[in-house]
Amino acid sequence: MTSLFSAVVNFILKMDFIPALLIRLFLAPVLIISGYNKLQLGSSDLPVLQQLQADPNTIAWFGNQEWGLGLPYPELLANLAAWTEFLGGWLLVVGLAVRLVSIPLMVTMFVAALTVHMENGWFAITPTNPDTSAAKVLDWAGFAVAEDSLENSREAGKRLDRMKSILEQHGNTQWLYGKGNIVILNNGIEFASTYFIMLMALFFIGPGRWFSLDYWYLQGSNHQPKTE
Repeated sequence: MTSLFSAVVNFILKMDFIPALLIRLFLAPVLIISGYNKLQLGSSDLPVLQQLQADPNTIAWFGNQEWGLGLPYPELLANLAAWTEFLGGWLLVVGLAVRLVSIPLMVTMFVAALTVHMENGWFAITPTNPDTSAAKVLDWAGFAVAEDSLENSREAGKRLDRMKSILEQHGNTQWLYGKGNIVILNNGIEFASTYFIMLMALFFIGPGRWFSLDYWYLQGSNHQPKTE
């Protein structure tokens, strides 16, 4: 029995590259498109990558005090954020410099959570049924703030029901709901925090074996003959 258990454990350990690979492939398209949407293509004869720069609207949003983030050096920060996400996503795809690129990507997620989403609380999409809200677990644990979240869910549920009622009276709900049901966007820190945790996992566990350039680079380095 002990030998069987050891064999199973050894087999599982050989498959330890799978979580790292899946995390990379999950995060990569999210980061690439997020960075790409912050960039614009200039008009010149330069190669495409050299023409890409932060979109003026993105720069304005980074710097504006009234309706934006109100950050200093908005052009610099907008370009850093855009290129970190865009290039970082592609590096995750091929598994190159994964631990290194995870650091600025974590910073980007932290800043996004702090400056864009924090005031909206945790949830990205507002729970409209308090019985299925994750806040209920915190309510069981005695956190007073959880009751505020649950009450918000009750009120959001009433508004969602009202929206659906109006649509049922005046709209073609079969067509309107044909691509999915309607929700109330909360835009909290949930997604940014989740991506931060996944990037932190990559920082500690690395890109995984077999399907990353980092792995093959290290394999080649370890087999280089030593010179005196």
